[in-house]
Amino acid sequence: MEAFRQGLRDFGYVEGQNLVIEHRSAEGSTERLPHLAAELVRLPVEVLVAQGAAAIRAAQQATRTIPIVMVTISDAVAQGFAASLARPGSNITGLAGLSPELSRKRLEFLKETVPHLSRVAVLMNPANRAAGHEMDNLTLASRVLGLPLHSLELRSPNELDHAFPAMTREGADALLVIPDSLVIDGLHSRIVALAATHRLPAICPWKMYVEAGGLISYAQSLPALWQRAAYYVDRLLKGAKPADLPIEQPTTFELVINLKTAQSLGITFPPALLMLADEVIQ
Repeated sequence: MEAFRQGLRDFGYVEGQNLVIEHRSAEGSTERLPHLAAELVRLPVEVLVAQGAAAIRAAQQATRTIPIVMVTISDAVAQGFAASLARPGSNITGLAGLSPELSRKRLEFLKETVPHLSRVAVLMNPANRAAGHEMDNLTLASRVLGLPLHSLELRSPNELDHAFPAMTREGADALLVIPDSLVIDGLHSRIVALAATHRLPAICPWKMYVEAGGLISYAQSLPALWQRAAYYVDRLLKGAKPADLPIEQPTTFELVINLKTAQSLGITFPPALLMLADEVIQ
């Protein structure tokens, strides 16, 4: 939110003077999203900003006229949010993600860092449609790498404590987290703490995981995406039509590694990977 606010300030908006932000969070409960979206529409607001497929879909169902700015969505066209990236064609535009492709790269980084891996647990929210596509991509990549996967479904925060014993029972010796803005990302501190307890090297989507103690993250910069979302808000407030604003895809990604976590797990990063890293946490 701070990155988003900074982006808005860059366009001349000052909260409380010429801008009001109404912030709502489902706090991990998918069923609350339609109510929250409808509440914002009733206020009414001039632009809706939503992160993740479930929140965007709730906003889409709540209004077909108020512009909606997407943040970090995988395959917006396949999920029915846009006719095309170049011309969205409805009241939805914003920032697309490349999460399926990034998930394959994360698996490769994990294999390179921990060459003796025999089985990787994959944590995912099955309610997130994009997670299914990512799992398909990971399955294909795992066959090429000769690295079996074991998927664990996490639909609510209450299921997290049971997920890690299940990983151990299945013989997993590393963890890959599929991003999910509604449930999983909000649990990043607990996830990396449990991974440390079970001595599982964890590769995750966002930098915040590595800052909390995860081993590796590789993704777009989440603050940068939110800051860029301010550009869309500015254009829409000035009268642009969302149907005509192309959906942007990220072109830069950041690799962050945690040396302290690696040392605690007895892992030595390959020098080539250290050289690729955008940031090294010690």
